[in-house]
Amino acid sequence: MYQQFGLFIGGAWRQGSQGAEVISPVTEKALGAVATASAEDTRAAIDAAAGALPALRAMGGFGRADAMHRIADAMVARAVDAARMISAETGKPIAQSGREWTLACDQFRWYAEEARRIYGRLVDSRVPGGRFEISRAAVGIVGAFTAWNFPAALPARKIAPALAAGCPVVLRPSSQTPGVAMVMVDCIRAGGLPDGAVNLVVGSTAETYAPIMADARVRKVSLTGSTRVGQQMIRDAAETVKKVSMELGGNAPLILYDDADLQAALDLAVPTKFANCGQVCVTPDRFFIHQTLHDAFVEGFVKRAKAIRLGDGLDPEVGMGPLINAHRLAEIDAIVQGAVDAGATLATGGRRAAQFNEGYFYEPTVLTGVTDAMKVFAEENFGPIAAITTFADEDDVLARANASTMGLSAYAFTASPDRARRTVAALKAGMVGVNSFALAASEAPFGGTNFSGMGREGGIEGIEDYLDTKLAQIVF
Repeated sequence: MYQQFGLFIGGAWRQGSQGAEVISPVTEKALGAVATASAEDTRAAIDAAAGALPALRAMGGFGRADAMHRIADAMVARAVDAARMISAETGKPIAQSGREWTLACDQFRWYAEEARRIYGRLVDSRVPGGRFEISRAAVGIVGAFTAWNFPAALPARKIAPALAAGCPVVLRPSSQTPGVAMVMVDCIRAGGLPDGAVNLVVGSTAETYAPIMADARVRKVSLTGSTRVGQQMIRDAAETVKKVSMELGGNAPLILYDDADLQAALDLAVPTKFANCGQVCVTPDRFFIHQTLHDAFVEGFVKRAKAIRLGDGLDPEVGMGPLINAHRLAEIDAIVQGAVDAGATLATGGRRAAQFNEGYFYEPTVLTGVTDAMKVFAEENFGPIAAITTFADEDDVLARANASTMGLSAYAFTASPDRARRTVAALKAGMVGVNSFALAASEAPFGGTNFSGMGREGGIEGIEDYLDTKLAQIVF
């Protein structure tokens, strides 16, 4: 399924120096072999990006905007095939894959319009006859590194603002889900951008990441990945003083206050928690339920969790697919067993799904009686685990919710506007949803604080990291 693609360098597909298999999380069998890059291939991609930079800048914002709308048109035309590729590589339900591709298309639409609005400004100078001119220009070549859990949305969030700003891109998608990025890059060819404006390399850290980080021509890097990888990237970027933006892990709290609409909270929380088999950085991990609603919440949550149909995401009747690989499966099982051994109660799930002879399927799992110190609560679990505890006091629960090094997202359910405002103000997170989980949108800034990263993707803020600011003092 990858034969028509490969590496994309200088406006053309080419075969790589090696080949590696992509494994289906549903069947544990190879989907196909994908071309992988050598260090020489990666350096060729950077060379191509460097060659494209002057022409991409010369197109101007309006020219780049027109090109990006053509890209979005091409993506819309391939939506069905793209969604199937997402589900094949990740195992997620096809409806979720379709929504993800739509979000990716929307990124190009949104930033096409932002390309027309890269404003400067004029400031009067205290020097007689003087004037300050502040202008914005592309920072230069961008290295983009994306994770496997959203193989379409994550590349789009980086490529679209980069192109809008006039920055050529070298994209390195996850080796576990490279095909979706290849489809996207193939759509980008329809935009009429200069050859080398977008390049794609797949391969090992030594052959892809290392050359990008070492090359001083790459002026900005953007990562979606783990906090550990982000910390290393910051250290590596310091060598050539690259701009860095990154969206890292999360450990989101959900606070259900005593005045919340219980049924509405359940209707939203269960599908959100188990979307993409829980492999979502912004999904709620820590459920703080007011003691007066705890039993009813657990009962409703368990009932809904048990009703989720597991299976191949290409089946439209399936509600949850598998974990991405055997390592994640073993890790999730160890987290659950560790919590049970520490005293948590298993309300449902807690084991590999017995009805499957193959695939990395794990049952939707609900744990109660969880304490804040348990690993399942204190760290991001990144799987289909809802860890539930209780609270009685508002100030106490806010302090407990903030007792994390992470700060990506947080959620609260309440009927009180005053309580909602107090909660938003108090929670240490880059994004807060009140009676809603809808945080990811092209028009809104997405990102976290503390160990969850820096910078924003989406909204008018999303283009900022791809621009340099220039000041000129002009006196006549």
